Amino acid sequence: MSQAKSDTVYLNGEFLPQDQAFVPVMDRGFVFGDGVYEVIPVYGGRLFRLSEHLERLDNSLTGIRLHNPMSHAQWADILNRLVDKNGGGEQSVYLQITRGHAPRDHAFPANVQPTVFISSSPLKPVAKPLLQNGVAAITLEDIRWKHCHIKAIALLPNILLRQQAIDAGAQEAILIRDDVVTEGAASNVFIVKDSVIKTPTKGPFLLPGITRDLILELATANGLANQECTFSAEELAAADEIWLSSSTKEVLPVTKLDDKPVGNGQPGPVWQQIQTLYQAYKQALIAGEVE
Repeated sequence: MSQAKSDTVYLNGEFLPQDQAFVPVMDRGFVFGDGVYEVIPVYGGRLFRLSEHLERLDNSLTGIRLHNPMSHAQWADILNRLVDKNGGGEQSVYLQITRGHAPRDHAFPANVQPTVFISSSPLKPVAKPLLQNGVAAITLEDIRWKHCHIKAIALLPNILLRQQAIDAGAQEAILIRDDVVTEGAASNVFIVKDSVIKTPTKGPFLLPGITRDLILELATANGLANQECTFSAEELAAADEIWLSSSTKEVLPVTKLDDKPVGNGQPGPVWQQIQTLYQAYKQALIAGEVE
C-alpha cells in the first residue's frame, strides 16, 4: 500500500504547499461556520464513488442556498490532480466550500466569491483489533439541529457528542431523537435482527452516507435481506449485530453498547459477509473495474 505525501492543497484556484495556504479571518466559514464539506476516500489513487460524493455536495450547497462554483467535470479534474500531486495511493480528501469573506453580518453578503479549499491526508487502514474485536458505543440524545442531511462544517454538537463517547471509553455515540435511532456522531448506523440488515430511513435527521448506500447495494446484489426503516432505542439494544459506517472507517462492528455486549460480544456473521463484499469492491475500484 503506497503512502500519500499530502503536502499540497488547493485553495481558490491554486495548488500550493499547505503551509502557504491562508484565508481571511472574516471568512464566513471561520466566523459563522457558513459552509459545507465532503470527505472522499482514495484507494490506489482512485477516488471512491466520486459521482455520489459530488451529488451529495450539490444537495448540501442547495440546502444552504450557495451556488456550486464548479461543474462535476471541473471538480473531478481538480480532485484527481490533487491526488496525483500528493502521491496517489491511499488518501482521505477533504473538500470545503464556504460562502466567502465579507463583513460580519448574519444576512447573506452580495457579490462574494465562495472560498474553495481541498486538502488530503494519508488514509490509514482500519486497525485490525477494531475489526477483530469490534468497538464500543454509547447511546446519547440527539441534540443537533433539524437539517442533519446537510453536510455542514458547523459540527460543534457532533464534536461534543463524540467527545462524550470518548470520555466514556467508547468509539462512537449512537444518537436517539424521540426514541428513534438517527445515526452516529460521525457515522451511519446499521443493526441486524434475525439476519435482516436495517438502517434508518433517509431524512433531515441523518446524513445520507455514501458508504451507507454502498452497503445496501452490496447487500441487495448478494441476496442479503435489508431494509431502510425506523427503529427504536429498544430495538437497537436488542439487535443481534450493530455496525457503524463512514467514508474513512468503512464498516465497523459494534460489540458493546452502553457497557453491555451486542449479541455474543463478537463481530457477527452478517458483518463478516458485508466486510468481505466491501473489501472486494475496493479491490475492484483499484483495478478500474468499478467507479
